[in-house]
Amino acid sequence: MSEFDVRLPMLDLFYQQYLTDENSAAFIYAVSRNYSMGTLEQLARFGSRLTRRASILAIGFLGDFSANEIMGAALVDHDRAVRLLADHGIREVWQRQGNTTQQQVVLSLYRLINQSRMDEAIDTATSLINVNPQLGEAWNQRAIAYCALGEFEAAVKDCRETLNCNRFHFPAAMGMAHCYLHVDDAFSALEGFRLALRINPDLEGVRSHIVHLEKILEDG
Repeated sequence: MSEFDVRLPMLDLFYQQYLTDENSAAFIYAVSRNYSMGTLEQLARFGSRLTRRASILAIGFLGDFSANEIMGAALVDHDRAVRLLADHGIREVWQRQGNTTQQQVVLSLYRLINQSRMDEAIDTATSLINVNPQLGEAWNQRAIAYCALGEFEAAVKDCRETLNCNRFHFPAAMGMAHCYLHVDDAFSALEGFRLALRINPDLEGVRSHIVHLEKILEDG
């Protein structure tokens, strides 16, 4: 080990090893034995660039929904690698909201949507929302199902509820914008895409939509 390596924080060394061997289990084990979630969150806020990358990666693996604010803030970090890690990790954190049973139901919603079983997804999501109306993923999956069935007004309402539950849910903002496109409301679609980009500035496809819609509205 070089003198430079010795001076690096342990977390940075764990991260460098992960980049070398891509062994996520070893990374998770090493971090969980040496760092509390509170310390990881502090490092994600105030650490060096490399330490912030390592922290956000670790929180994505280990954190529950209480880490949503930290991960959401990392979406606008100055370092692009931190932002990309946060983009992936925050989606994992969203799946860990609610109790174990509720998390399993959310996973079942993903499967129903992937299998195009939209009516079942709506019924399942509605039951889950009735149990825990704070679950952003339940609202979002129901929005996706409504949109797929052409029920765009209902989908927009659920996208808004998703964002009320979770202000960092950029896919809900994107989904809302696409629903507005389906009903030829370019102004509202533009506002939805702009919101998504404010939350997550690395959404290049969204940026293209914004440029296109701005031109349409300017040309009148």
